[in-house]
Amino acid sequence: MGLSPVSIEAAPDGTGLSTEITIPGFSKGIGLKDLAIMSRQMSTMASAGLSLMKTLTILADQTESKPLAKILGTVRDDVEIGSSLSDAMRKHHKDFPPIMINMVKAGETGGFLDKALDTVATNFEKEAALKNSIKSAMTYPVVVVGMVVLAVAGMLIFIVPVFKDMFEGMGGTLPLPTQILVTLSEQMIWLGPLILVLAIAGTAWWKSHKNDESVRKFLDPLKLKMPVFGLLMKKLAVARFSRNFADMIGAGVPILQSLQIVGETSGNYVIEEALKKVSDSVRQGKSIAGPMAEEDVFPPMVVQMVAVGEDSGAMQQMLEKIAEFYDQEVQTMTDSLTSLIEPLLIAFLGIVVGGMIVALYLPVFNIATLMQ
Repeated sequence: MGLSPVSIEAAPDGTGLSTEITIPGFSKGIGLKDLAIMSRQMSTMASAGLSLMKTLTILADQTESKPLAKILGTVRDDVEIGSSLSDAMRKHHKDFPPIMINMVKAGETGGFLDKALDTVATNFEKEAALKNSIKSAMTYPVVVVGMVVLAVAGMLIFIVPVFKDMFEGMGGTLPLPTQILVTLSEQMIWLGPLILVLAIAGTAWWKSHKNDESVRKFLDPLKLKMPVFGLLMKKLAVARFSRNFADMIGAGVPILQSLQIVGETSGNYVIEEALKKVSDSVRQGKSIAGPMAEEDVFPPMVVQMVAVGEDSGAMQQMLEKIAEFYDQEVQTMTDSLTSLIEPLLIAFLGIVVGGMIVALYLPVFNIATLMQ
């Protein structure tokens, strides 16, 4: 057309025809496993003498997680223009946990970034292994409960109406359990879609608001009071607190800052609030073990070992032993629950489905009376 370009600018990545389409709720985020692998690789390359820019470039190119690769590219660009690694990561605080950012900052300040990243990788690997163990233990119960729901819905929609027509031809009054089944079957026309819509809406609301302070303030205390599972969650939170606190102390992060960070990463509002009170007491010159003893969420053994660690100057070692102990406790308790839940769920499945079958056949037992 006889035109000359006045200026040319590169289009940002992921715009125009190269826009990556993601479906809300189905796109895979950044998991602990991705962060653990990234930290381990970064630690290895840093200890081998590679420059930070080269390390970030390699990680951005070879990581399997697309969201993490995109963030690493942004972090590399920020580092290239003079930002520190911790400051560049802090801009993505929703993707990088506070403990990782502060450990990297401590490593930068003390000149041991490779060791700090190695500690972060070990921490995340243990955390991921523990979560996978709990998920594996919960897979069987979730599958069985899903089968029960599908079986009940199938019987109400397809089987009960057939028996209903047969019952109406007999005349007489149906037994109460059979009447309940027939009524539920008739209401499934609108009750089924309503339950499905409420389940989808509830899931969407939970994903958006599960981290709200008001929600956590209400639910987290209830989680710790649940029968059996409450004790498991309490041990899990104590193990996470002890491991993170030990890593922060080992990296040279100040105690007050460490208490704040481990509270945020504990995963439970009750422990987070308890550690805020402990932090306030330490700020006033008190010990750590004293305020912890006043909080019911910390077992006496934890308080005593922290007190010994303070007195002997071996706080990190004591916290690591606490973390190892409660990791084993969680693993043992998870295995025991798995063994206990399986027969209970099978019995539950038999009672529900068997009860419905008995309710359907109760009128058949009265056929002779009805025919007279």
